[in-house]
Amino acid sequence: MNRRTFLRSSVALAAVVPSHPFAAATERKFTLALTPGSMGVTVKSQRELNDLAFRHGFESVEPRGEEFASMSPDQLKEILADRVEKKLAWAATGLPVDFRKDEALFREGLAGLPRIAAALQKAGATRVGTWLSPGHAELTYRENFQQHANRLREIAKVLGDHGLRFGLEYVGTQLLLVEKRYPFLHTLAETRELIGEIGADNVGLVLDSWHWWTAGDTVEDLLSLENKDVVSVDLNDAPAGLEKRDQLDNSRELPAATGVINVAPFVDALRQIGYDGPVRPEPFNKTLNELDNEAACAATISAMRRAVEAA
Repeated sequence: MNRRTFLRSSVALAAVVPSHPFAAATERKFTLALTPGSMGVTVKSQRELNDLAFRHGFESVEPRGEEFASMSPDQLKEILADRVEKKLAWAATGLPVDFRKDEALFREGLAGLPRIAAALQKAGATRVGTWLSPGHAELTYRENFQQHANRLREIAKVLGDHGLRFGLEYVGTQLLLVEKRYPFLHTLAETRELIGEIGADNVGLVLDSWHWWTAGDTVEDLLSLENKDVVSVDLNDAPAGLEKRDQLDNSRELPAATGVINVAPFVDALRQIGYDGPVRPEPFNKTLNELDNEAACAATISAMRRAVEAA
């Protein structure tokens, strides 16, 4: 899809969806979240991000922990007042610790985590998420499993001490699974096993419709969860014309754009389990990334509303 076609379809979509995001979705508890990095949107401050979210009808917004940590109490108070005035909830933010590589890098990130966690806690944010690589060049499945459990347990302890929930996202993209010598966990069931091994009550899942689909997971898998098991959700579609095994992780579509991934049962399962957290897009889409902030946000919120209404 080229830029002109993308914009034209987005405008047409905006014309047929209700102006208020709750108009046709009163039963849902989750919020439609603006997380700029996953959309190619660039902002310089939390206030700018809040303004974008408000103008385009998003209901939650990513909290910028590093920015909060550098603020004075009065500056943070102003940001929180701005968020409340705009009636925005906090979405999830990314984990600022790289636990996937060597021990020294992990320890360095872990040492800086309490500062960011404390700032997020002061701001009233409660959700942090990260992703799990589906393979390793050197560690076998069991070795990698134990390293993940040990390191993520330490991270969960710091986050839990600051009232933060910690979500883990499995990666089901099949090309990534065979990219490295030793494949690692890439399904919902395996991720729940890892969470059990970690043994911390603040650890849950980041669900992504893309990885749910590529992993071969089912609606029944989703319905086996409770609200407390899910920290954050990503909603995406896949390009048409490719077999599932050939899909590229960094080339996706906005939710309900192609219908390759049937988002309706995915979203409906979120409603059925009473999920009350953020739902964000993560399309890694070149056409979307080439738009300016306003056009990208308009196209994205329209797609998300359509996906929700499809359920």
